[in-house]
Amino acid sequence: MSLKKFLLSGVFLRQLIFAAALFVIIIILTLRGLKIYTRHGQANPVPNFTGLNQTEANEIANQHNLLVEIIDSAHVNGALPGVVVEQVPENGFKVKENRTVFLTINATLPEQVALPKLTDISFRQAQVLIENCGLVIGQISYQPSEYNGLVLNIQQDSTDILPGEQLAKGDSVDLIIGSDQEIALTPLPNVIGLTIQEARTTITDAMLNPGVLIFDDSVILMEDSLNAKIWQQRPSRINSATVNLGSTVDLWVTVDLLKIDNAIKQNH
Repeated sequence: MSLKKFLLSGVFLRQLIFAAALFVIIIILTLRGLKIYTRHGQANPVPNFTGLNQTEANEIANQHNLLVEIIDSAHVNGALPGVVVEQVPENGFKVKENRTVFLTINATLPEQVALPKLTDISFRQAQVLIENCGLVIGQISYQPSEYNGLVLNIQQDSTDILPGEQLAKGDSVDLIIGSDQEIALTPLPNVIGLTIQEARTTITDAMLNPGVLIFDDSVILMEDSLNAKIWQQRPSRINSATVNLGSTVDLWVTVDLLKIDNAIKQNH
């Protein structure tokens, strides 16, 4: 039989159809097998581990067919020692079974940092050094001195502290700054519409002290306090363009957008 007749014969055509069908079946079975093997589409949201201790986190992970691994610790003020303060992937992120969720727990003791030498330098230089080592500026006060604007002393709880002393990261230190004027004035910043952190930073940068923080009735949850903005300050820029260096600025905060918008219009 010639090749042409063989290619056109029923036997060859049946074999060709059979081979094609077999190939399609193999492809379908392979794709279905891969789908089952990879659990395609079987992803579930990651539970929230924040605030749980290690035992509780393991129990929740087992219930969701997940694994947990502690990879780091960090000190977070207000959180209990040993509880989860951060997780990767985050709560709600969809993952497949047996995925590992990496946890950061709150350290038992805060990280310690050495106080840098802050005296005999300008306030701006001291501010940078304080922020770089993880400390916070507390109260700023002034005393007569021929060295105007230089940091004369560092205190914590009204006690002098020296360079090299170990402090908890996040602690505040008070600065005593020299002034060659009996009464030194500085422009009063307008912090209306700023977040609490932005307002405090602006006030400190002006060599003033953030005062009391007063929340209105709209601030109920912790999340509210993070999103709240300043709607009133005392002294007010409307009444005082300048104030004495080291003066205190009290802040009123809200999450009421209408109140904030009205306050911004009145102060601009």
